[in-house]
Amino acid sequence: MRVILLNDLRSRGKRGQEVEVKPGFARNYLLPQGYAVEATDANRKWFVSQRKKIDAQAAKERESAIEAAGVLTGARVELHKRVGETGTLYGSVTATEVAEALEAKGIKVDRRKIDVGGGIKAIGDHRVSVYLHPDVTAEVMVTVLPAE
Repeated sequence: MRVILLNDLRSRGKRGQEVEVKPGFARNYLLPQGYAVEATDANRKWFVSQRKKIDAQAAKERESAIEAAGVLTGARVELHKRVGETGTLYGSVTATEVAEALEAKGIKVDRRKIDVGGGIKAIGDHRVSVYLHPDVTAEVMVTVLPAE
């Protein structure tokens, strides 16, 4: 199924591109979320006429993401976890735990935008990426300490 992207998607393409995706992905995710429209002649004409409005909205979202990145960059979060004898964690630190720790500091971030790279499984300092916008990424320092 061919769709026209209304937003930049990291794995699919840039705004305005016409891409081929699986029908289920388009029907269940892209179309309901407003990330794309079906690539018909009428929608192509609509997109050209609405391009300035869509670009202005995307610029506004980018500016708010840059402001949020300014707050997030340099933020430090400490998490206390149970540790085994060798210094490895019994579980792993997840994006949800990082999001909750940030929220406790007054910074609200959606857990789906946090990339812990498969989970943090050792004590120490770790850099965690937060994808706020396709063009804006912030890094947060997560310090994992042993629980007492």
